[in-house]
Amino acid sequence: MKKKKTEGRYEIRLSGSGGQGLVLAGVMLAEAVGVYEGKNVTQTQSYGPEARGGTSRSDLVISDSEIYYPKPSSLDLLLSLTQDACNRYYPHLKDDGILIVDSDIVRQIPPVSNVYAFPFTHTAKEKIGTTLVANVMSAASIVIISGICKTDSFLKAVLSRAPRGTESKNETACKIGFEMSRKALKKAKG
Repeated sequence: MKKKKTEGRYEIRLSGSGGQGLVLAGVMLAEAVGVYEGKNVTQTQSYGPEARGGTSRSDLVISDSEIYYPKPSSLDLLLSLTQDACNRYYPHLKDDGILIVDSDIVRQIPPVSNVYAFPFTHTAKEKIGTTLVANVMSAASIVIISGICKTDSFLKAVLSRAPRGTESKNETACKIGFEMSRKALKKAKG
């Protein structure tokens, strides 16, 4: 069954495993869109019974008008930081939906036409010294690829939500995510 685009509503799912910081990344995106851009947004989350290692997801619904149902029904964009999450959720993408994956972990790309693969985990470890900021890097990619908010709005949300003492690392991760995505978009456009 074909999934059609719903006018005025943009649905995003960040998916992976517990401990990857996807709920925090979803909250940062929601704050950027809702508080700093003035759009209507809902953010919901779900995670397995295990705090770390179980499945985890953070969903956003963004709209210029009222949101009557706060959960996504057909995704415009899916971020998958694990193979299991990718396999589980890619069937929920709309026909023209965008899939963003961590190329270090998601090696079997499903048959989706709009795919962006970035080495979030490797890049975070190599350039920042920790994989803990891969969530911010990947959320920054969502900002650029989807255009849901301005980069300044997302950076403000990141700095307001980053755990104390990690602001600099999170800001660097954000900027790297923006740059990786800009390059990928430029390359995709030819």
